[in-house]
Amino acid sequence: MTPFRNAVRGLPAAFAFLTRVPVGGFPYTLEELRWSSAHFPLVGAAIGGVAGGLMLLCNRAGSLAAAAVAVCAGLLLTGALHEDGLADTADALGGASNREQLFLILRDSRIGVFGAAALCMALLLRVALLARLGRTAPAALVLTGSLARLPLVWMVALLPRASPATSKSAALGQAGTAQVAVASGWVALLFGGALAEKLLEWKLLIVLLVLAAATAALCGRRFLPRAGGLTGDFLGATEQVLECALLLVLALWAGKETT
Repeated sequence: MTPFRNAVRGLPAAFAFLTRVPVGGFPYTLEELRWSSAHFPLVGAAIGGVAGGLMLLCNRAGSLAAAAVAVCAGLLLTGALHEDGLADTADALGGASNREQLFLILRDSRIGVFGAAALCMALLLRVALLARLGRTAPAALVLTGSLARLPLVWMVALLPRASPATSKSAALGQAGTAQVAVASGWVALLFGGALAEKLLEWKLLIVLLVLAAATAALCGRRFLPRAGGLTGDFLGATEQVLECALLLVLALWAGKETT
């Protein structure tokens, strides 16, 4: 029963890792923290569900205001965890000339011009795309919130770490085949339901899956030569790039159907 208990306890551990939601359950063992990555897509769907619900409540204020509220809700729920990773990564990749300088910038709590520009554009793009999606935006938030976190689990399982980690980060870095399978299962369940409810087309699903895999691969290809592996900031940056890319495809697809 211990492996099953670890997998179950990994769910609140995933919420504790990715959000500011007070789920309790502390302390978590290293094995439970290792299993937390298996539930990242489910946590992403939950975050998207809350943001989407708030967007529906604010629709009378206009699509742009409702989209801004949804993005703000995501920031509050996650403590801007992924956005912080995006800003740090942009500063490091944009400003470092060697590996040592890159890690020095990653550890710096200040934000530079590359990080500020990347953060502003990511937030602006997400608000604009959600506003464009209109009534379908709440469902899009759930789907993209889940799918954007699946490649992170694959990357952790397949790619080396850039530097030794401790505590819960070290446990997360030990995710393997079982965690990848469960995380993929959550996404399959969610998107299968969307297909069954005719919220999604098969062609669009294939495009989204290919895009997610290609985007994560391109990010990994960018990180490995510069840093020699992954860091938590790189994973956060990848999640943000994925969210923007997935929302863009959904908006383009919606535009194609209305023309």
